[in-house]
Amino acid sequence: MQYLMAIDAGTGSVRAVIFDDEGHQISVASREWTHLEVEGVPNSMGFDTKKNWELAKECIKEAKALAGLMPEHIVAVSATSMREGIVLYDKEGKELWAVANVDARASDEVKYLKEHFKGVEEEFYAISGQTFALGALPRLLWLKNHEPELYERVAYISMISDWVLAKLSGVIATEPSNGGTTGIFSLKERQWVKEMARGVWLKDDIFPPVYETGTVIGNVIDESSGLHSSTKVVMGGGDVQLGSAGLGVTELGQVAILGGSFWQQVVNIKSHTKPPKDISMRINPHVVEGLSQAEGITFFSGLVMRWFRDAFCDMEKLEAKKRGVDAYTILEEKAKDVPVGSYGIMPIFSDVMNYGKWYHASPSFINLSIDPAICNKASMFRALEENACMVSTINLKKIEEFTHINVKEIVFAGGASKGELWCQILADVTGCRVKIPKVTEATALGTAMAAGVGAGVYNSISSAAKRLVRWDREYTPNPKNYRAYQALQKKWQEVYKNQLTLVDRGLTKSMWKAPGV
Repeated sequence: MQYLMAIDAGTGSVRAVIFDDEGHQISVASREWTHLEVEGVPNSMGFDTKKNWELAKECIKEAKALAGLMPEHIVAVSATSMREGIVLYDKEGKELWAVANVDARASDEVKYLKEHFKGVEEEFYAISGQTFALGALPRLLWLKNHEPELYERVAYISMISDWVLAKLSGVIATEPSNGGTTGIFSLKERQWVKEMARGVWLKDDIFPPVYETGTVIGNVIDESSGLHSSTKVVMGGGDVQLGSAGLGVTELGQVAILGGSFWQQVVNIKSHTKPPKDISMRINPHVVEGLSQAEGITFFSGLVMRWFRDAFCDMEKLEAKKRGVDAYTILEEKAKDVPVGSYGIMPIFSDVMNYGKWYHASPSFINLSIDPAICNKASMFRALEENACMVSTINLKKIEEFTHINVKEIVFAGGASKGELWCQILADVTGCRVKIPKVTEATALGTAMAAGVGAGVYNSISSAAKRLVRWDREYTPNPKNYRAYQALQKKWQEVYKNQLTLVDRGLTKSMWKAPGV
């Protein structure tokens, strides 16, 4: 038996997960971490490399101890992370500056780039599939403007998953799936496009080598990490892309919806597929060579559910505690008898994705009734479940329009997939067969697959997925419900459009706006 380690540097925590070569999870250790706003820098989200590396090492050692393994038993390690987070280094490879994924300090720089380099964002999007909003170029420009001495010392850039591997191996490098989220990257060539940085008067000599996911970049040199020098360090990738691999979504045309704090809808497309001209969707390189992923994002779906549970459902939480079940299970039991459409209640939270001008209406419920028999926690809860599925469906339809991929089957994973009702609603709203995998740690499993490819345990990410991914259950759509949801979607879109005008007029406050909008 061979053992593989995945290090997952997420937004809210870092984890080390050990798998055996049959994909069974052996142990996991995690530490919460926080990314604090830098004093005097509004909307910033700094990433503390010194403190966070110590937390990562604690996870590595604890996972190994829980598994009862010696350091040399781990044949390979790889890493995944939140996308968009970047680390900058000096010429000796020492960290200079780092930010987490949704750091939004560079809003003014986004506006500057849009105003002073007319048409460049559209030009870059056509190559990279990314806009300026969460990319690296505005952040580099911010550093140049606000900390010029530090900017001059920058010699390398990498993503946070790359940083984990650099700490272990001493090699600074990147790979396409996460590196592509910088927006300084070619979808087709799966390489940096240095001319992009040069074109907006930024350094063009800070880009490290690009290796494909599953490539060995070295061996462990920092044995204080708890790993042995014989352990191979293997290129990892972005959390969504490796999560897709962990769900078996590695072939052209396969589709997944990842139902976590945010919902991502991903469709595997050919690398040379051109992004849509209306800049509505994000396109990212996949961890499989030759493939990219068209990605729709539904904002805060899981977080809105948590808010609803914690703000209004104390009785359900108490009942859940007595019964030893999740509070969402209680809420689903009550919501299953609410008819399709939830008596006309329309949640106004996340909009359909509009990557080029991304902002949301003020969070609210529309079309409530004062009849407690039909307007209550159960109907509002079901309305939230329906709405997350409707926004996801509209995003998938937008992807279908420019990829010409006809979606028939969806892999559904993440916390939302635990709910029986939510899974059936997703099938009914999309009109697709919905498959639920058994794996509970898809991103970590995908990362372990990458480590296994580097160690020679698996031939490829795709073959590893076919070998390791197992299925739990499946849902088929109800045709009558599907037709009803088609009409509801159109009505909801019209209502949401009108809610956005209230934000435009300054009468209500947007739930979220992309930097520079």
